[in-house]
Amino acid sequence: MANALQVDPQRVINLTAAKLKESGVAVPDYVPYVKTGPGKERVPIDADFFYVRCASILRQVYVKGPVGISKLRTKYGSRKQHVVSRHHHARSGGSIIKDAFDALEKKGYIKTTKKGRIITSAGKSFLDKLSNEILKGA
Repeated sequence: MANALQVDPQRVINLTAAKLKESGVAVPDYVPYVKTGPGKERVPIDADFFYVRCASILRQVYVKGPVGISKLRTKYGSRKQHVVSRHHHARSGGSIIKDAFDALEKKGYIKTTKKGRIITSAGKSFLDKLSNEILKGA
């Protein structure tokens, strides 16, 4: 039995995003029109951006234990370009992360505790099954 830590993260995230899209995770209406944070100039090009972000967040909750919106805003942040001074880190927007948390909680893959979101046994088995598919296919 493999887990999500033993497989290439990009392959796990892509397969998880495809499965989340098939399962009918609801995408908020505003997602195609907003930037992901103040450090970005344009909206994401990928039409399946929300599913990829949900898959990435699910993997981060699996790997890093109880995480909150603030920690993930820092992780998904980018460098903001300034005119005169140097580039500085800008945290990502929180509404996409919050909506991804809500979508994953509706599916039963994560749950909220006092310290942040943690993965449930259903979410852990979901990622482990996808990791096994990747290892068998490779």
